[in-house]
Amino acid sequence: GTTSITGDIGVSPIDSTAITGFGLILDSSTQFATSSLVSGNVYAANYASPTPTNLSTAVGDFATAYTDAAGRTLPDQTELGSGDISGMTLAPGLYKWGTAVAINAGGPGDAAGITLSGGGDSNSIWIFQIAQNLNVGNGAIVTLAGGAQAKNIYWQVAGLVSLGTTADVKGTILSETAIVFNTGAKLKGRALAKTNVTLI
Repeated sequence: GTTSITGDIGVSPIDSTAITGFGLILDSSTQFATSSLVSGNVYAANYASPTPTNLSTAVGDFATAYTDAAGRTLPDQTELGSGDISGMTLAPGLYKWGTAVAINAGGPGDAAGITLSGGGDSNSIWIFQIAQNLNVGNGAIVTLAGGAQAKNIYWQVAGLVSLGTTADVKGTILSETAIVFNTGAKLKGRALAKTNVTLI
């Protein structure tokens, strides 16, 4: 299809047979593969050394990041919007929900989705602790303002992450389960999941 990835992708501890639909071409070094859909490299646990070790390190780093984000205490907001944050402008901070979270287009105040505003500070950080699913609706956009940067946004999600058709999300998604990109969905950041990432 029209999938396009700027950067690298990889799977571990499963092997390269789990990476389907990318037309992989194994490099002569056998340490990685390439794909016309990926600007970087494609890595899998069954490729030549040092790839398996590097992937094990990456998986460990993901687990550490997930645990760190999930373990943060003293949230600035708890159960904001009863889980529906559509149309809101959110300042930097720690946000916590014991439920699922929804971001939809057409919410009050901002028809596009939500806005993360750093108030002029490019080092501002957002951490979203979500105990269930994260559902980003069709056409919903996470807009960055006031110096906010995608690299400083963390979505720690215990359940499924679903990015609706043409949704546009920023940040690092750390999913305990799976991440699904529907047709035309975009992410500026990283998609890290314990089970799978599906690109439609």
